[in-house]
Amino acid sequence: MYMLKSPQLVPTYPFERDEAAGNSAFTITRSEGGLVYEEDLLKPHRKAYYLLVFVKHNTGRHWADMTAYEHVDNTFYFTTPHQVLVKEEPTPFWGSYLTFTNEFLALQQNAALRELPIIQNPYNGHELRLTAADAAFVEDALDKIQGEYTRPGEWQHRMLSAHLAVLLTYLSRLYTQQFAADEPSAEKLLLKTYQAKIEECYRELHEVGAYASLLHISAGHLSEVVKAQSGKSAIKHIHERLVLEARRLLFYTPYSLKEIAFDLGFADASYFNRFFKRETGVTPAEYRATIREMYQ
Repeated sequence: MYMLKSPQLVPTYPFERDEAAGNSAFTITRSEGGLVYEEDLLKPHRKAYYLLVFVKHNTGRHWADMTAYEHVDNTFYFTTPHQVLVKEEPTPFWGSYLTFTNEFLALQQNAALRELPIIQNPYNGHELRLTAADAAFVEDALDKIQGEYTRPGEWQHRMLSAHLAVLLTYLSRLYTQQFAADEPSAEKLLLKTYQAKIEECYRELHEVGAYASLLHISAGHLSEVVKAQSGKSAIKHIHERLVLEARRLLFYTPYSLKEIAFDLGFADASYFNRFFKRETGVTPAEYRATIREMYQ
């Protein structure tokens, strides 16, 4: 396990623009066995952008939140801006990296991309295993994207968006197959919207009624729909998100329990301690001690 050495929040790395390529919100990087040592990636961090990685061949392991992933050939890894990531060691890499920002998705020609399952990630997935045919399709799409990326000009943005739409749509089909998603109903869309609001506001808002107000519906209706669609109460979704973030901070940082409690919007450490114990069966201190024993 990799712990941050200084008492600070898990750092968030900003998007690095590639002005030379004529695009300030999207990048593609190809590698044929390169070994790029980036020290910051070997420490727990978040990214302020979307990262999609096609691994044609690579060895080693990385972590997304509290899950370790052994690198597998012909696999597509994807992350959203809020996840905590860390690589264990630099190894030769064959494949491609795509990065883009929320601003890129907000462009008119990219608006539909934001709704794709691979971007929305309703199942909190991280990897797609590709067949040989899938890998060939993905490589061809990446070749087309790379070709446009190196041709700045009037039509570059439109062409990049078109090729990226094909790639992300194809990956979204694989996503729905792998994670068994159904066509979204109005009720499922409400659940999705509720979960998105929790992601935005979980530090400040801990009550179902506050989210119902944001969504302009009654707390009773919200609770009924969320329970029917997810099998969990509306308040449970809020609590699970708080527990996830607490675990991230306990896992990756030396923050005191008081500091973590304050960061997550709890009035005091004792209340946070009781909350965490109620939700997980162990205290924050016990959880931290256990994971340190496991990963020393």
